Amino acid sequence: MSVNYAAGLSPYADKGVCGLPEMFDSPEELKAKVETLAQLIKESQYLVVHSGAGISTAAGIPDFRGPKGVWTLEEKGESPRFDTTFEEARPSLTHMALLGLHRAGYLKYLISQNVDGLHVRSGFPRDMLSELHGNMFVEECEKCGRQYVREKVIGVMGLKPTGRYCDVVRSRGLRACRGKLISTILDWEDALPDRDLNKAEDSSRRADLALTLGTSLQIKPSGDLPLLTKRKGGKLAIVNLQPTKHDKHAHLRIHSYVDDVMKQLMELLGLDIPKWEGPTICESSTATSESATDVKPPRAITAKKKGKKELIKVERKRDTTALTDDGSVKEETVSVKRERADSPVEIKEEK
Repeated sequence: MSVNYAAGLSPYADKGVCGLPEMFDSPEELKAKVETLAQLIKESQYLVVHSGAGISTAAGIPDFRGPKGVWTLEEKGESPRFDTTFEEARPSLTHMALLGLHRAGYLKYLISQNVDGLHVRSGFPRDMLSELHGNMFVEECEKCGRQYVREKVIGVMGLKPTGRYCDVVRSRGLRACRGKLISTILDWEDALPDRDLNKAEDSSRRADLALTLGTSLQIKPSGDLPLLTKRKGGKLAIVNLQPTKHDKHAHLRIHSYVDDVMKQLMELLGLDIPKWEGPTICESSTATSESATDVKPPRAITAKKKGKKELIKVERKRDTTALTDDGSVKEETVSVKRERADSPVEIKEEK
């Protein structure tokens, strides 16, 4: 399947600001800034990374709003060029460096807006990862919530049926679940998965350092999650070639290719970048990695009620974060109805 998954989304006019100019720090500036970042990470007790499309461009997967992004070219009436497929794409240096940071104990949680599956295929533990907009290689049972990680892309989007059925065997060897399997990829009006979003919010609040890599932070609510760290007194570091929505709130801004930053960072931390040896799935941070073709991830969280298992539906009041121009924090409590979209995602709020 072509990496132009955006072509499969429903028409949507507001795709954010596209084609902003790129900025590059001088070699001297870059060196000094990466040294500062390395020190921040060494001092951090709970680092959370937020990744965007910019970390996958080195793997041949185009971004959306960059100078040659899918939507930037679309605005110009041009067609993007694709030189790879999702199955052929290999995790970039940044994907593997993040795995190394986690294994070394620095990176506590990873939050991704990407659907390309490269974090999972790199071997990054799924229990330490929130994929807010879905994964091209993952389908889920709409009945029991079990997810299946496949070797090939699912082929459909927008939470639609894939044509397969769940084979989970119920207790005591009774018949299989046989629930319909659906895509996990979101379309514009689909709601973000509660489980992933809740874990992303919780880890962002707990973090004392939020590091964003290759994202313009225009997508809501994922782009606003780093502000939860800022609100709790943590620091925000941004690595991106283009300006981002939250630049004014950053403690550190680095303008360079993400791979160049991560290569220097790992050297300063004295860490090796793991070598990629093919698609690998790791379900748990305490488990051994397995072949992607053999792994079937665990069921979604369930709750018992009157002898039955039912999927948990979460509706709750949520604190929102707003930062004023002077960097101070304004807090509000609103009733939130989540509506999910891949880029951008909108939150409808009723005070």
